[in-house]
Amino acid sequence: MTEQQSKVAQLLRKNERDVLQQWLSYQISATTMRADLIKESDLREESRRFLQLFTAVMQQNGDDENAGSWKSVKDMLGEVSRSRVVQGFSPSETATFVFSLKQPIFDMLRREIRDVEELCREIWATTALLDKLGLYTTEAYLKSRESIISRQQQEMMELSTPVVQLWDNVLALPLIGTLDSERTQVVMENLLEKVVETGAKIAIIDITGVPTVDTLVAQHLLKTVAAARLMGADCIISGIRPQIAQTIVHLGINLADIITKATLADAFTIALQRTGAKVTRLSGKE
Repeated sequence: MTEQQSKVAQLLRKNERDVLQQWLSYQISATTMRADLIKESDLREESRRFLQLFTAVMQQNGDDENAGSWKSVKDMLGEVSRSRVVQGFSPSETATFVFSLKQPIFDMLRREIRDVEELCREIWATTALLDKLGLYTTEAYLKSRESIISRQQQEMMELSTPVVQLWDNVLALPLIGTLDSERTQVVMENLLEKVVETGAKIAIIDITGVPTVDTLVAQHLLKTVAAARLMGADCIISGIRPQIAQTIVHLGINLADIITKATLADAFTIALQRTGAKVTRLSGKE
């Protein structure tokens, strides 16, 4: 480690309190600072931890951000980015956490270094390093947000494909919205798990809430029916509206070996009959 590489770290240790206070002032006064999303005390503690870690790693490895010990700095920035996603910060607001550190460090370097050439060299090296860390923070933010969105989409798909038990040996799977490949997989998994759990013999797939049925949607339905049959459950498709019936005929989709009904009530009646149950209407006053 050369004297040049450790210069900024030495000055940061000497001026840590002043740099931290100035950095906090920049963050709090910035238009991207969201007092409604993070407490000032939490921001202060987060900034203090990062500055100490940043100084320690720079003391050890200088401005070589590819050195192994910089991983600890990047790990902390990853934690900050994930927490900012959950708190509701934007990418630019999150990146400001790193970029706002430039001004306090530059001010410190101007005070402490009199040689113009050395000052320019240190400012340039520090700028390049903080730019890389700021970009890393933005990338970590985007990855965290994508992960959260993906998980939420998965949870929404699971919630939008509930399998309910209508009667002994009779399940119902009401579908609402577009049926794509990813959602079909969730539908299959939920249905098959429920078939195994209950030992059901009949599964009613209700597509009343599916806006359109094209060749792809029909293929997804056929795959689901085939998978359920392999588990010992026959399927009835309900919710076949006139427009959907015409579309199926026009597309030449073969549903000949599958029972289809216009309403869930009609499908439920067939399911009861096939399981040996009988529904009778009570007469007389209660």
